[in-house]
Amino acid sequence: METSTVMAVNSWVVLSAAITFACAVLGGTYAQGKAASVALEGIARNPAAADKIQTPMILGLALMESLVIFALISTFLI
Repeated sequence: METSTVMAVNSWVVLSAAITFACAVLGGTYAQGKAASVALEGIARNPAAADKIQTPMILGLALMESLVIFALISTFLI
């Protein structure tokens, strides 16, 4: 292959990886914001249930963040 063809292919790979990571980050941050918003709304409506709402919320946020970190690692592996 010619050098210019290889560089063109590599640039498309880098661009697609960047777009994929951007979509993962946007999706993850939207989901985290929505989850936190709904959990805080539930706590505001029923403060006695704060302990039962807070633990699953933190677990869910951690799982969402792990997906974003997985996307980051996948982007670097490409």
